[in-house]
Order: sequence, then structure tokens, then C-alpha cells
Amino acid sequence: MKTIVNNKIILLTIILALVFGGLIGWMAKPSVRHSEEEISTHQHDEHDDEVWTCSMHPQIRQSEPGQCPICGMDLIPASSNRSAADANPMVHEMTPEAVAMANINTSRVTGISPEGELFLTGKVKADEQRLSSVTAKFPGRIEQLFVNFTGQLIQPGQRLATVYSPELLTAQKELLEAIKSKETFPELYTSAREKLRLWKLSEKQIDGIEKTGEVREQFDVLADKGGIVTQRNVAQGDYISTGSVFFNIVDLSRVWIMMDAYETDLHFVNIGDEVSFTVAAVPGKTFSASVSYIDPIINPETRAASVRAETNNPAMELKPEMFVTARVQSELEAQEQSLAIPRTALLWSGKRSIVYIKVPDTEFPSYEMREITIGPQMGEMYLVEAGLEAGEEIVTNGVFAIDAAAQLSGNYSMLMRPESKTIEVPQPFRQQITQVAEAYFEVKNALVEDNGQAAEAATGQVQHALDQVDMRNLKGQAHDHWMMLKEQLEKAADMMQEAENLESQREHFAMLSESILEMTESFGLEKGKVYRDFCPMAFDNQGAFWLSETEEIRNPYFGEQMLTCGEVKETYRKGQRVFAKEKPVAPAAGGTHNH
Repeated sequence: MKTIVNNKIILLTIILALVFGGLIGWMAKPSVRHSEEEISTHQHDEHDDEVWTCSMHPQIRQSEPGQCPICGMDLIPASSNRSAADANPMVHEMTPEAVAMANINTSRVTGISPEGELFLTGKVKADEQRLSSVTAKFPGRIEQLFVNFTGQLIQPGQRLATVYSPELLTAQKELLEAIKSKETFPELYTSAREKLRLWKLSEKQIDGIEKTGEVREQFDVLADKGGIVTQRNVAQGDYISTGSVFFNIVDLSRVWIMMDAYETDLHFVNIGDEVSFTVAAVPGKTFSASVSYIDPIINPETRAASVRAETNNPAMELKPEMFVTARVQSELEAQEQSLAIPRTALLWSGKRSIVYIKVPDTEFPSYEMREITIGPQMGEMYLVEAGLEAGEEIVTNGVFAIDAAAQLSGNYSMLMRPESKTIEVPQPFRQQITQVAEAYFEVKNALVEDNGQAAEAATGQVQHALDQVDMRNLKGQAHDHWMMLKEQLEKAADMMQEAENLESQREHFAMLSESILEMTESFGLEKGKVYRDFCPMAFDNQGAFWLSETEEIRNPYFGEQMLTCGEVKETYRKGQRVFAKEKPVAPAAGGTHNH
């Protein structure tokens, strides 16, 4: 009986468990269905949750279509792909629509021939060597004046005025008395005649006095030179003394062309260069002149030096104070061919100017802001001293639109440049540390060839080059930074010299490379281009950097084992400063490598 009861209890328990489990399953099923619906809805929302942006103002980000709050343009879907700007904060990405609306054009950077035109402005000036004054040779009173106004043209020998002079009357009488005793006292005769000659009476006038035996009361003042009267200092009836200035005159048959050349242009101008120029008063005619003088002193206010050219002016078409626009045919001396860019490509901000380079092989148009060093202007082109390479594609139209869009987006721009890591130092110092880098390249190449003995010898050359660096011209931050770097370089070189095998040499070479890279970024090298290379597999995949003089990868950490393992991370160009790579608004947290 007791067994039957127990069986009934077990059966009842099983039935209740089944009923209760079914009830729980039925209650849970709607919840599961709801979760599936939520997941489906969430996936749908994620699909529809596109980001909309403005083609002209990419900083605008909205979750639905509409109009740009800045310019009113219709918003377009933004790309979710990783852009070129993500890897480089100096790069600004634009949509094709924005590029079209900004009318952005690009062209390849090319070289120009050594001959070019230098444009200068200036004025016509009177030739200072042709300025003269007509002065009184004897005292008296002006009885008649034949030149009555400024600007009057006079010829050599022309009568300018008639002067009454009591002193000349006395001198004539002395001559006539001396003639009477000429045979007895010839010295008196000669002296009396010479006295009149010193008062600038001509031989003809003196002979006339002797011939007639009459004393003349008035004498004519004659022009010694011809020219234009620029100043009249006397009037009829004035009393004059010896040396008094009657007139100032200038001969304009030959004039000067005075031009201003900025100090950056002076090495393109040489004495003897031909100058062609035009003046507004004579349209359609081009005059020529020859450079005869270059002022050795720079004007501290204009930062320019005067360049003087001379030209003949027989028709008197060129008048003093006329403005001239001149072109000087100049020739480059430094090299046979130089890089040049159009004037429209520059965002002008002094010798170091901003340009935008089109980044190749990107999904959307991307432009890299780059600081370059420019030289003098040659026509509509500017010579490039550093920062560009032949063949690069540079923005020549719409550069301001790109810069403005970059600034509005919070990216680096002309007005908001990144912090420079490069310290200005004298060129002789850069030349000396370039020799240190050249010795380092020998070490690197020896490790590429798995030649430890050659690497050790080349390390000695690095130490010798370090000893030759003269840091007396360095001051402040530059001096302190170099002292720190020099200590690190010497330490790494010593450890390489003491290394017992090739593997140990490569470990210390990584330390040497860190300091060499820091030296390159901090001071720059007098070398066209060098490259910052990276091998991700060095030292058990920790990675290591090195500096290379060639773009082709030659791995010093593995040598022949993995000769081409690595990639170029950065290119350092001569004369181009190195900038920090952090984002301008939100600096990136941490980095994979820090110099």
C-alpha cells in the first residue's frame, strides 16, 4: 500500500513538472520573439543610420539628409571607408562635388631652364653725372637775362645773361695800360691778360679789347654746357658775386633707370645685364638699358637694394620720375635646372610658404599641406629651393578653398600649422652633421651585407665625424639638444665597437639609429632626400627604425636573410622642416614610435 502511494506521488510530480515547464516555455517565447525583433530592428537601424555631410564643409555631420547649416547646400552621404586623412593630419580629404565646385586644378611640378626673367619696378632719374650749374665768374649786376623760366632748353655757348661789372672795367684798363709797356714789362701784360682769362672771358673777347682799345661796360655770360634748366636762382637787376649760381641745368640725353631689387633677387642681377622696360607715357614701345651699378647697402625699411641701369634718351621721351616696369634677363648659377611652381599655387606667408600636393591613389580627392622654401620670382613662376620634387602634382587653382575647408574642419592649415620639431641652426653645422649621417650610412650598408668587421670600421668613422662637429655657433635650445644627442650617439657607437658578434651590433645599431633620426628631424641635413624606414619583424616583432639614403628598402637588421623587409615611413627633404604628427584638435593618444 505504501509503495502504491509513493508511485502516485512520483507520477504526480512528473506531471506537475511537465505542466510547469510548458507554462514557462510559453511565457518565455514572446520574449524571445521580441528579442529577435529588436535585433532585426537594430540591424535595420544600423543599415539606415548613415552619416550625411556637406561637400563644401566636410566638418558637418548629421544623421539624416537635409541642408548644410553653413552654405545651404544639400547634404550627401559620407563615406564610411578609412580616408587618407586618418593616417596623416596634414592631409585634407574632399568630395568630388566639392572639388568641382571649388574649381580645383592641379599640375605637375617641373623644372625650368637656367634662363629666366626677373621683374623689377622703378623710376627714370636724371644722370647725376650730367648735372651742372652756371655760376658767376665775376661780380656785378645783371643788366639783361635771356633765360627766364625753368625747363628751358639751352645749348653750349648760348648767351644766358649780360652783366655790368666795375671790377671788369678796372681789369680792362689794367690791360690797356700794360699794352703800352708791353715791350718793357711783358710780365705785366701777360698778368693783365691772364686775369681776364680767369674771369672766363674768351680769347676772342680779350683780343677785341686790345684791338679797339675801348673799355666795355657789359659782358655776356655764356653756357659752358647744354641741357634743361631745372632751377633759376637770379632775376634781372640782381647783384651777384663771384661764384653765385645763375642756373642749375641737367643734360637728359642720357638717363638712369633706378630699380628696387629685393635681397633674394640680388644674386640674379649682375653688372652688364640687359634690361628691357616700358613706361606708361609711351605705350607700345620697349626701351633697353644696361645695368651699371648695384647698391652694396640694403635699405632697412624696404629690404631692397637699388639697381641702376643707363640708357640713351635722344628723343627726350624718358622724363625724370616716370614709373618703369623692367625685365632683367637673368641666369641661374647654382644648377642647370631648378624646380618652379606657378604663383597661383602659393599660399603666401614669407619665404616658407604653403602649397597643397594631391595625394595619389586615394578613394576620394585628398590634398597634403606642405611647407616649402621658395626663391626669387622668375616671371609668373617662383623657384623652389626645398620641399618639392619633380613630378609631384601640385594644386594651382583653388588652393585657398582647400585651405579654408581644412581650417573649418579643424585640420592643419596656413593659419594653424603644426608645431615644428626642427631647430634653426647655421648651415656649417648642418654640413658637419651631414658627414656624421654619411658615416652612419656606411655602418648601415655594412650590416645590410652582414659584414660585422666593416660595420665596426665604419662606426669608427662615425666617432671621427662627431669629433669634427663644431658647436660653438649653437646657442640655447639647439646647443643643449645637440649635447644630449652627441652623448647618445657616442654611447651607441662605443657599444657597437665593443660588440662581439653581428647580432649584438644590430641591437646597438637600433640605438644609434634612434639618435640619428632625432638628429635629422631636429636639425636637418644638407642632403637632397633621406628616408625613415621601419622593419616590423625586427627584435621578435617589436620593430625597429633606421635612416636610409636610398628609397629602396635594404634591411640592416636581417641582411640577406630578409633584405627587402620593411617600408618607408617618412621622407626628409633638404631645407624642409619636420612637423609633429598629432591631430590639431584631438591629439592621438600614444604612438608606436617616439623619437
